[in-house]
Amino acid sequence: MGFHGYNVPPPNASDAIKPWEVHIPQKDIDDLVALLKLTPLAPPTYENALPEQDGYLGLRRDWMVETKRYWESSFNWREQEKYINSFPHFKASIQDPVGDFEIHFVALFSKKADAIPILLLHGWPGCFIEFLSILDMLRERYTAETLPYHLIVPSLPGYTFSSPPPLDRNITSDDAARIFDKLTSLLGFESYIIQGGDLGGRIGRIIAANHPNCKAIHLNTGPMPPPEEAEVRSQINKTEEEGLQRHLFFKHNGSAYAWTHATRPSTIGFVLSSNPVALLAWVGEKFLDWTDDTPPLDLILVSITLYWVTHSAASSLWSYRQFYGPDAESHGTKRWHINKPLGFSWFPKEITPVPRAWVETTGDLVFYRQHKKGGHFAAMEQPEALWADVEDFLGILKDRFAMRSI
Repeated sequence: MGFHGYNVPPPNASDAIKPWEVHIPQKDIDDLVALLKLTPLAPPTYENALPEQDGYLGLRRDWMVETKRYWESSFNWREQEKYINSFPHFKASIQDPVGDFEIHFVALFSKKADAIPILLLHGWPGCFIEFLSILDMLRERYTAETLPYHLIVPSLPGYTFSSPPPLDRNITSDDAARIFDKLTSLLGFESYIIQGGDLGGRIGRIIAANHPNCKAIHLNTGPMPPPEEAEVRSQINKTEEEGLQRHLFFKHNGSAYAWTHATRPSTIGFVLSSNPVALLAWVGEKFLDWTDDTPPLDLILVSITLYWVTHSAASSLWSYRQFYGPDAESHGTKRWHINKPLGFSWFPKEITPVPRAWVETTGDLVFYRQHKKGGHFAAMEQPEALWADVEDFLGILKDRFAMRSI
């Protein structure tokens, strides 16, 4: 497959980095379709048939009926797989105290000597698919000889094509942060920056706080409790207050999934791994509720298909007990304060849309922009706007800190 030079890692990259390609066995696709056809849906109820397309009590049955029908009869996995493989894929063998991992990642490597390495980190229920629109846009805009960046999109441990967490010990976001820092070293990068949202943003904060080679971070989510300072809490504009009210609604009406992941991951893991319709309901709801405009159905289904065929519905839940439930660690501002340049993009339909004044308490905020469109999956929903923010953030780094390259 012609990658036009984007598939060549830096000259000093480790031999532990190997090219790779996605290929799901046909039997797995056939079994998926068979299960879809055999699985009944819940009968009509008051809760799943509310008038005027209201879905505040959960997924609507009419959406499930139509989506299941399309998934089992019209969705073309091989077409999606061909597009996925139009980007260079790799796996990296990483040894870590938690265990040995094969970390999958997609990358566009530049041939420019001063190209800036950027690690793009996803969350749940996302995956590397979230960032392909940005990569697609940049490979149209640049050649491998002119691309100003190395773009690396890893799959988190336990997600899609990366190794699952070990069976004999717990894994935390701190461990994932360390593993990704090792990945950048294997690629030969002595410094890099991060862009992340959701769990990728949490892990990114830990990387930025604890690993010196990370020089800056740009986020599009920032879950945190309200700062204690009354002055900071009062510096909220009308748009930000509306966002906090949406978050309050989410906290009381939409966060039960996270508490389930945190307190009963084994149980819900069995449920989500038992049947693709169960997975569709659990994950599809998030793509509908957490976005500004509903993504194309194929984009939703390619993500859910990847979770199903890679058996990662259960192995991707490990992070939640660190942040939710009785044993959760604090994820406030103090532990992950970032003494490095911090950029932040605010999207109105984000489920944790924190005000600027709050973000400023967590690090050296040098870039902040509010958008009028977009939600939780910003890289997927608003790739041009998000990437414009990243480039403006990089411009500030060069101007303010005289950084010719990171």
